[in-house]
Amino acid sequence: MGSNNQKEFAKELKNVYQAFTKEEAALELDKMEEKWGKKYPIVFQSWRNKWDNLTVYFEYPEDIRRVIYTTNIIESVHRQFRMLTKTKGAFPNDDSLLKLLFMGIQNAQKKWTMPIRNWSLTISQLAIHFEGRLDDALDL
Repeated sequence: MGSNNQKEFAKELKNVYQAFTKEEAALELDKMEEKWGKKYPIVFQSWRNKWDNLTVYFEYPEDIRRVIYTTNIIESVHRQFRMLTKTKGAFPNDDSLLKLLFMGIQNAQKKWTMPIRNWSLTISQLAIHFEGRLDDALDL
């Protein structure tokens, strides 16, 4: 996929995962498949085969869904891990790698200043949907 095609495809994919309902998402996927299906049939076949699993998150409120489909935080962590490990040939043991990654995250964490939008509401909704599972973390 060329750079422009990737950007266009990603933009259209947002219409699928940012839809308000599972049904609306299915319609957006149909539109995408009309346009891109001949070029990428395996991608759409995979999505169709896994549609029920991929769309479970529509059971949650929009704020929770946004945390699920937003990858900036994860990509930032992966980028930090790659920077730390790309110049290392090998590690003497698993603990040395884990220590390096832990210290890298501690340093990177200082730069993470952007809060997640509507985090208070989102964490409240998570506590409701996953009753009891966040009690210790939230000090309830």
